[in-house]
Amino acid sequence: MIGTKRIMVTGAGGPAGINFIKSLRRATETFRITGIDINQYHLEWLNKLCEERYIVPEYTAPNYLDKLNELIRKTKTELVHPQPDGEVAVLSENREKVEAMLYLPSKETVRICQDKFESGKIWKAAGLPVADTMFIETEEDMLRAAETFGYPYWLRASKGFSSRGSTLVTNIDTAKHWIGYWRSRGCEWKFIAQEYLPGDNIAFQSIWKDGELVTSQARKRLEYIYPYLAPSGCTNTPIVAVTIHRDDVNKMATDAVLSIDRHATGIFCVDLKCDKKNNPWPTEINAGRFFTTSYFFTRAGVNMPYIYAKLAFGESIPKARQYNALPEGLHWIRHIDAPAVLVREGKFKCSTI
Repeated sequence: MIGTKRIMVTGAGGPAGINFIKSLRRATETFRITGIDINQYHLEWLNKLCEERYIVPEYTAPNYLDKLNELIRKTKTELVHPQPDGEVAVLSENREKVEAMLYLPSKETVRICQDKFESGKIWKAAGLPVADTMFIETEEDMLRAAETFGYPYWLRASKGFSSRGSTLVTNIDTAKHWIGYWRSRGCEWKFIAQEYLPGDNIAFQSIWKDGELVTSQARKRLEYIYPYLAPSGCTNTPIVAVTIHRDDVNKMATDAVLSIDRHATGIFCVDLKCDKKNNPWPTEINAGRFFTTSYFFTRAGVNMPYIYAKLAFGESIPKARQYNALPEGLHWIRHIDAPAVLVREGKFKCSTI
């Protein structure tokens, strides 16, 4: 394709959107990027990263698609990358109305992946190990969950990201008051109870085309941002993560994707949790958007957002391994107001006394 490619990024002012854009800026070619967000303050972070920045209505607003298409025409955008889950869902369902390209999995795949209960049913039918799940609405359901799973068990919203509405339940009072709290706040989420898996928390980031894996890399989350602010102690947003090479993780994540979509296309970010014996179980798939820390792999040498963009434009892509795209033992260490650093295993520059 001749000329500079024009890409619009939704949720551009959030950490995931910023890391996606930073990755494109490290590519071997130049993009013209339009960043859109609902928060004018967050867009200030993009002054040096995007050629244009716009405030847009929330994706739930009746005029969201109209405003999006207005901006697409104004900026001559060719490809729209939705980063927040809500915008992935809306643009997926209305893809025929969007006046630019989208490189998303099928509508049905996005629907399934955004519903933890539905994806779990498919994995179970495919013979994959899945944490048993049940919907929780009444106190009787809570007692039944305790009888089925024992204590502790995991209680969470059936939809959402970053451990939305989640806590570890160790007694009936916790379950009752937890759901009661969210109901009192006007949140009508559906809650599910799941068997608690105590092992490693693993993230598998991958890109697919027509049912073929293009490239992937797994990492283990070691520490979380402000864990003491989350009742569960887990925000799923790591401040320390490390690349890993595990054949069982690669196979399980691949099977989890293909059991939902044999023609998988686009981004599939699989969360896995390990049981007591360190066996990986899939827990959810973020389809159509990247994990927050996509820039980690870019800095380490594999620019997945760039590969994704090249695929969307129908062009040949940079060479990358299907599995284990990066060396193992690469640590990504970051925090608020602290610059992210990339450190190889055994290369930490600190002393002990």
